[in-house]
Amino acid sequence: MPEENKSIDLSPTVEATVDDDRGHDEQTSSDKALVRHRASPNSYLSFVLIGTFFTGLALHLGSDLLAGFLFATNWIAVPLLAFYDRFEFDGSRLRRTGLVPKLWSAITASPTSINLEDIELVETQALRALRRGGDVYYRYRTLIVGQEIRFNIVSGSESYRRLVNWLFSSVPEAILDNRSVELRDYYLDPKEVQTKVRFAKIPSATVLEPSIRSRASASGTVKRQEEPIDPDEIAERAGYLRQLANELRVNGYLVQALEVFRRALRLRPHDGWLLFEFARCLHSYAGAEKSRGLERRAMAAMRLAERKAGKDEKLLSRLGESYFQYGDWQRAKRTFERTIDFAGDSYRSVRGMAELALREGKIAHVIHHFASANRMAEIPALRRWTSSEAAYFDRLNSDEDYMDMEISRVNLLDSLERSKKTALRITVLGLPLIISGMMMEAPLLANIGWAVSGVALLVWIGIVISRNMFSSRLPIESE
Repeated sequence: MPEENKSIDLSPTVEATVDDDRGHDEQTSSDKALVRHRASPNSYLSFVLIGTFFTGLALHLGSDLLAGFLFATNWIAVPLLAFYDRFEFDGSRLRRTGLVPKLWSAITASPTSINLEDIELVETQALRALRRGGDVYYRYRTLIVGQEIRFNIVSGSESYRRLVNWLFSSVPEAILDNRSVELRDYYLDPKEVQTKVRFAKIPSATVLEPSIRSRASASGTVKRQEEPIDPDEIAERAGYLRQLANELRVNGYLVQALEVFRRALRLRPHDGWLLFEFARCLHSYAGAEKSRGLERRAMAAMRLAERKAGKDEKLLSRLGESYFQYGDWQRAKRTFERTIDFAGDSYRSVRGMAELALREGKIAHVIHHFASANRMAEIPALRRWTSSEAAYFDRLNSDEDYMDMEISRVNLLDSLERSKKTALRITVLGLPLIISGMMMEAPLLANIGWAVSGVALLVWIGIVISRNMFSSRLPIESE
């Protein structure tokens, strides 16, 4: 890699913003027994928009009383319901509060809380919500699966960081995916991370970005500094830089993270973990830039990390998961098989093999791998989850009628998804007719618009309800 640029003490052009719900989500040292985080308001916003449409329809039909009721419900009651819909975590139980979740629980007989020991799977997705310069504002969505419950927790405030830090640190690492592990270890307050950046004299993204493509090489050309340095000092400095680089990465400061990784790799060029994390950072930056060249360099760095991993079972299993996530199925399979060959009882690798077999349609292999993962699972929740997965695919493999019903259900969900998009487009197409009819004082044109949009919106609502009804698997015990 080329030599370092001159250090310039500049803060990055963009800082990840947090919306700290003061008065509700404030957590002091004496109040750490409870963390609250607001649930995603997307469903409430959809309800408000639908209610606003029918409020206008009521006014058009001359029903002022109904219009007033709908307006008050949509713009007063619904925002209040959304405000009090929260996730709460007290260290042993995660629950969802609010009137709507309680009513839905009463209707469907589903729980509104889950104990830590019942959590079976935690998966986190990173969505690029905003990009400016070399920095990306990530919006994280975490799925928590347990017994008969699925919680979707979306970032957007400081309370999310506190919640996931505490929750992810309280559950076994085996149930966390790659992204969740990274959030647990490196998701700090952006202001604290930027303080470290200024202390380390890392240039801003504006200064670094022009040269990032030429220096983000995934080859093994990184050279150690020539001046003699004590080995303990090298290890300490490299460890500090690795920690800082990952903190920058999960907070979206990708260009600065790449620069810090470069400095760390000059000290420890053969560190498998450092190469692996650098590759994930470079792959994220390639996705933000939509650059195939940078993506190929990231995959080359992954392969270099694999060669340097030796017999590190933890690193190899994480590498296999990353290959699977990035779509390199053959490399993921070879990595999982290599891990199983010398480790034998690698739960994450065996589970990865099951997911690969499922993708290839090899149901018998899926059953075998889930049964093996069940024997390797160290906690009851994982044993319960792997057992249920093995039983489900065994029923699919042995019962043709059950498989036909499941295939029909999945096909129906796909059809409903397409129909939902079509209904939404028709709803939007009716709006110009409504506006044109009102502006031109053409009642017939407006009536056609209201009828088209209203019917399409009712169909859309029915499709959404139907998808929720058919989203769950058929019970294994069903005849």
